[in-house]
Amino acid sequence: MSKITIALEAAVQTVIENAPKDGKQTNRQRAEIDRAFARILKLIAPRIRHFIRQYGLTAHWDDAEQCCAIAVHRAIQAYEPEKAQFTTFVNWQIRGELQSLRFRLMTDQRPSAKKVEATTVSLSAMVTSADGDEMSPEAMIEDEDALERTESAASDYLADGAIASLIEAYVDHLRKVGIEQLRRRPRPKREEAALRREGPRLRTATHGIDPAELEKLEAKLERDREIVARRVFQTATLDDLSMETGVTKERVRQITKRAAKVIAEIAAADPRFSVMAEYGEPATAKRRQPAAARNATPILPDASQPHNLLSSVVAIDAASIDTVVAAEANRETVEAIAIAAAPLANRAALH
Repeated sequence: MSKITIALEAAVQTVIENAPKDGKQTNRQRAEIDRAFARILKLIAPRIRHFIRQYGLTAHWDDAEQCCAIAVHRAIQAYEPEKAQFTTFVNWQIRGELQSLRFRLMTDQRPSAKKVEATTVSLSAMVTSADGDEMSPEAMIEDEDALERTESAASDYLADGAIASLIEAYVDHLRKVGIEQLRRRPRPKREEAALRREGPRLRTATHGIDPAELEKLEAKLERDREIVARRVFQTATLDDLSMETGVTKERVRQITKRAAKVIAEIAAADPRFSVMAEYGEPATAKRRQPAAARNATPILPDASQPHNLLSSVVAIDAASIDTVVAAEANRETVEAIAIAAAPLANRAALH
């Protein structure tokens, strides 16, 4: 075998080894598969270029390369080393994909292919529906509810992510509190002496805590996580949770109440959940004045009213009024009338 064939077999074997049958892959396995697949494409790149030119698909080079990558992927999935070498197997896969692409793009011009009644239909072409209306195939296959379902699914996805983050933050809070309580718990004198003999060293948050106590704490946290997730964010009842977790209904209620309060504080403090915190705040209501204050009647009379103003009235004798009328001879209208009132001694002032 040539060096390229040996390298291809090794790369394919790497992909197969890092692809478990149960479908559960680690990040390291995914990285190994990506590197091996890139190495395979690099090794057979000259062969891919040769087949693209052979099938006359140079004008559609990008599409042809994508088809070849799909062919390599399918060849790796269906490859059986005991039956043939990978180089032979992948050649037929690439040929089949390129032949299918050429048929879709430009139809097959061979005489044998003309016996097959197959045509390429554009989605933009107008066709006549059963009602006699012209419409495009794209409009016929369009899903009117697709946008609504997509937005709904996206909202559900974001909501589930936010709920999971809130629950995880709440569990982390409980874990810190529980570890701090375990650290403050009095230890036997022998353990204290052993810790002092160790001297200064790099210690973790759980240093000096009994592993059995940590296991109990984690079990309790998992129980609280399930209760909070199903009671606060779902519709589980107290009876169901009490029967499934073995905790009394009153204890479930207490856990739920405390969790709701702590989660609200976390949402208000964490900027990631600022929108949720603002949504949960009640609207600020205007302070209403009491009815007595709104309808209060003043005790003193209103000084601005006319009947409450002090008036001064003076009576004058009409005989003492001298009227002076000046009229010009050449005018028929009276231009000025002067009325003079002299003060009299016998006038009376009324208040």
